[in-house]
Amino acid sequence: MRKISNYGAPRMMKVVYPVGLCVGLFIYVAYIKWHQPSTPQALSSITGAAHTSSGSAARAHEVFYGIMFDAGSTGTRVHVFQFAQPPGETPTLTHETFKALKPGLSAYADDVEKSAQGIQELLDIAKQDIPFDFWKATPLVLKATAGLRLLPGEKAQKLLQKVKEVFKASPFLVGDDCVSIMNGTDEGVSAWITVNFLTGSLRGPGRSSVGMLDLGGGSTQITFLPRAQGTFEASPPGHLTSLQMFNRTYRLYSHSYLGLGLMSARLAILGGMEGRPAKDGKELVSPCLPPGFRGQWEHAEIMYRISGQKAGHLHELCASRVSEVLRNKVHRAEEAGRVDFYAFSYYYDLAASVGLIDSEKGGSVTVEDFEIAAKYMCRTLGAQLHLSPFLCMDLTYVSLLLREFGFPGDKVLKLTRKIDNVETSWALGAIFHYIDTLNRQKGPTL
Repeated sequence: MRKISNYGAPRMMKVVYPVGLCVGLFIYVAYIKWHQPSTPQALSSITGAAHTSSGSAARAHEVFYGIMFDAGSTGTRVHVFQFAQPPGETPTLTHETFKALKPGLSAYADDVEKSAQGIQELLDIAKQDIPFDFWKATPLVLKATAGLRLLPGEKAQKLLQKVKEVFKASPFLVGDDCVSIMNGTDEGVSAWITVNFLTGSLRGPGRSSVGMLDLGGGSTQITFLPRAQGTFEASPPGHLTSLQMFNRTYRLYSHSYLGLGLMSARLAILGGMEGRPAKDGKELVSPCLPPGFRGQWEHAEIMYRISGQKAGHLHELCASRVSEVLRNKVHRAEEAGRVDFYAFSYYYDLAASVGLIDSEKGGSVTVEDFEIAAKYMCRTLGAQLHLSPFLCMDLTYVSLLLREFGFPGDKVLKLTRKIDNVETSWALGAIFHYIDTLNRQKGPTL
């Protein structure tokens, strides 16, 4: 083998250096152009960049993606959705990647810079899951819920601005509205889209839709599609909203009740005030807690001393107190009793905790099932202190809340965490609606 003399190195460098500089400059310019696509170009390629399934190109399935960040009070979650759309039909969800990190964004209110690390980690998950060719056409969105709603406005905006900075530095499609705090109605409508998309109710006119019930910690939502004119006429201001999807307009009954989520309701039933410690550290006494019980309970970073009253007919006393808390706060929509409903979150958790449904698979319950479980727990909770001391209170509250919504005792509710192995969260509905809106803005719809 011929040995190359070291004396040739300086001569070679004269040639290699300028060539390498030119190549490096070309790569840099190409990177900048790729990394910051213009919004009009990206919009026109949301479905245009789709790759196709086997078969002729004319009949191929278009594929597109969406990324939704769910910034909740206890954690931040990323959902990476893959959709396929046969020609002339509505899209279907073909894959979901999910990853969650704790704590929630609100935990970084006093150290905004630290929030960027978790956001970037979740973005890296999306980059691994989505093919390179799709990055600049894939919408990236973050919606914050209760955690940021409760923060002072200035702190919340600083957190959102930091997230937006991280998003802008990503290779995905980032609009001016990519980061925001959801209001309760949007949360309810997005969850309604999710469940009706997964059950196939949005695939064409004439299909029966289902209603959605969600019970969170701070608020509760009810959303359904009314058919009776009387429902539209009797609905109070703020209870009706319009939604456009697939060239159709849906006029929904949807309302979010702030302060009637399970944790906020507990505090109200105990006699406490949201965001305020008990006066002089006074003990909060409730007829819904086991007689003789004493303990502590933390809510919204405030610790309360709580106790039960003396022995009595616990369920009757508790039901009376819960009725006071709910009085004149919930609108009763009579038509709701005739609509099929799915129920999520604490409805599911409570039913599972007392054996009304399978904790993994879910199931169906009636309003009366919650009532029977409430009476049983109120009667026996004193002898089962290893269980949550709030079971009598929580079950009584849920059963009476459902009655206030207008559901009869024999009304069947479907409780599930997944439909076709997809999480029934609002995130899917929110990103799907976002993509649909982008496509309407650029011309052709999904």
